[in-house]
Amino acid sequence: MVSTKRSPQWADRGIVLLEVMIALVIVSLGMLAVHGTLSKFAETAHHMQRKSLASWIASNKVTEFSLAPRWPEIGETSGSLDFANLEWYWEATVSETEVDNLRRVDVEVAFADNREVVLHSLFGLIEPPPPAGIGFSGWQAIPNPSQGQDTGGQRR
Repeated sequence: MVSTKRSPQWADRGIVLLEVMIALVIVSLGMLAVHGTLSKFAETAHHMQRKSLASWIASNKVTEFSLAPRWPEIGETSGSLDFANLEWYWEATVSETEVDNLRRVDVEVAFADNREVVLHSLFGLIEPPPPAGIGFSGWQAIPNPSQGQDTGGQRR
């Protein structure tokens, strides 16, 4: 007599195969989620790097206006520069303020090939440069008593 019933052994093997397939689906979905998160992280880090560079450029431009030997004229000026192996475009607008001898400088920075998308903007207040002969004359060293020079307990 031949039995047509399957042995429990075959049923166990089918369940094990089904369990493995379900486990693989779950693992692959988890890996897709991790991949998506890492991609978003890399994209955000790249964007933040670009914004930081644009911030430095804007800060440098405001400092250049502040340290210039002549007070900037009211109006707009712009330019491009190479910084961190990238081409940048900057635009500065100098305007009057309610305070005499104080001007406002607004600087916007973007990529040179996409000037419409401003990555960073910054403003600064600038006073006129000092008249000729007045200003920074360099540092003067104060003698250090521990180096053998006696200052009589007073600082110069």
